[in-house]
Amino acid sequence: MPAEATSSYDVRDVVRDVVDEGHLFELRARYAANVVTAWATIEGRPVGIVANQPCVLAGTLEIEASKKAARFVQLCDAFGIPIVTFVDTPGFQPGKDIEWRGIIRHGAELVHAYATATVARVCVVLRKAYGGAYIVMDSKGMGNDACFAWPAAELAVMGAPGAVQILHGKRVSDPAERVALEADYATRHCTPEIAARRGFVDDVIEPQDTRRAVAFALRGLRNKRERLPRRRHSNSPL
Repeated sequence: MPAEATSSYDVRDVVRDVVDEGHLFELRARYAANVVTAWATIEGRPVGIVANQPCVLAGTLEIEASKKAARFVQLCDAFGIPIVTFVDTPGFQPGKDIEWRGIIRHGAELVHAYATATVARVCVVLRKAYGGAYIVMDSKGMGNDACFAWPAAELAVMGAPGAVQILHGKRVSDPAERVALEADYATRHCTPEIAARRGFVDDVIEPQDTRRAVAFALRGLRNKRERLPRRRHSNSPL
């Protein structure tokens, strides 16, 4: 994992360190490569992996990535396979064209897939978790069973530069003052400790403890049984 928040890396290297050695099998690797979907095992038991890929489109979510992840989540849920989600995304891909093509509707498909999944769900925030893209990546508000974050993770509505621009705009012309405001915003709003105190994260863990924490959570969820209210069918965003 690079020290700079703007540097890219291959999230599959992180996932390989968490799952059992030699037991990572990626599905549809060339389709919507900004999200990784894969089968793996942890402590010999099968799991489904969903992860943002920072080295492709900076890990942003767009239409194809949302559809790919949603379909995989539903596949895991259909066969009773626990889902482990690795989050590092700055948000949904911006652009008027992608909005005209229905990014909100397709993002809602991913929301629906996670919200209706009854299997064990564990989420690990690696680095960036901003805005709506974090919400749809199995956030605590989506009802996951365990949510962990690394100490350098950033959880917020948006990054510090964008927030300062919106809050202060052109009133701040001094670059040094803007940097100070960004640092203050990041310290007060973007740290995982803040998110943990507010209940959005269950625990802040060291990177080297990720496998242990995820395996322990999955071990405790082996007998999970979720009872949903009776209904004829779900109301998915078609």
